[in-house]
Amino acid sequence: MKSPLLSLPGAVPAEGRDEGVAAHYGDLFREQRALADGNGFVDLSHRGVITVTGDDRLSWLHLLITQHVSDLAPHQATEALILSANGHIEHAMYLVDDGTTVWMHVEPDTQGDLIAYLESMKFFYRVEVADRTGDIAVVHLPAGSIAETPDGAAVRETPQGRDLFLPRADLEAYAAAHGPAAGILAYEALRVEGHRPRVGFETDHRTIPHELGWIGSAVHLQKGCYRGQETVARVHNLGKPPRRLVFLHLDGSEVHLPGHGTPVRLAADGQEGRQLGFVTTSARHHELGPIALALVKRNVAVDAELLAGDTAAAQETVVEP
Repeated sequence: MKSPLLSLPGAVPAEGRDEGVAAHYGDLFREQRALADGNGFVDLSHRGVITVTGDDRLSWLHLLITQHVSDLAPHQATEALILSANGHIEHAMYLVDDGTTVWMHVEPDTQGDLIAYLESMKFFYRVEVADRTGDIAVVHLPAGSIAETPDGAAVRETPQGRDLFLPRADLEAYAAAHGPAAGILAYEALRVEGHRPRVGFETDHRTIPHELGWIGSAVHLQKGCYRGQETVARVHNLGKPPRRLVFLHLDGSEVHLPGHGTPVRLAADGQEGRQLGFVTTSARHHELGPIALALVKRNVAVDAELLAGDTAAAQETVVEP
């Protein structure tokens, strides 16, 4: 889904999983500073949008997802996961109920698989699931923004800001009235700073929620059964996850950022040392310089100096070992 805002002055298209929106509009750090100050917006119109309607929508979703939503209050934002039978993360859903409809956005191009799963679980419940990606676009307003919400738009408000579900046809008019636009790279840099994981970046085929700090924010521990719940309960009550998310301050003298999948090793062992994890997301931050998130083995010492590829990295704990 290619955004019409790629026609804005200075727009440089994003690549990879965020293809379809702008990476930046000519000044990455200016765009970050604007968002940090509560100004502008981010075009997230490449993300999938799904709605669930019907009298049973919340009680039905409650049975399928990791979050407690059976009594979710109207306009209260939450996030939830879909797990495999073995407890591995398959989807992350960022949702809000407006009183009649559950609105959610998901990773780009994943809505088809998620809808197929949801449809397979409808049974006798009074629910309707719809793919709204073609007619609804997601726009993010940063925390502190005083921009008005258009009439009729669903809003998901969190400490990080507001996600608006706008008619796709209104996207250009909204941009003209509420700029400046900030690219996805600025949004991602602030996500990394905030230690917020993202499916497909901080996850692989065997990631469980405990490794990323999603227990509590996306996984409710005092609710009934759902697919993968046994793994969640067993690790929480009896053990520790095999890996943990860390935040890295990268050596600022390096020109290139270590990309997704770059091996992480102990600095003392050098580049020939045993791989202990991998970089999940790296970014250039307007104040912190080059930063990254990485997934490492749980037993890596919290004060160990690391190497991300050939880049020196000092770690901060995100998930306790």
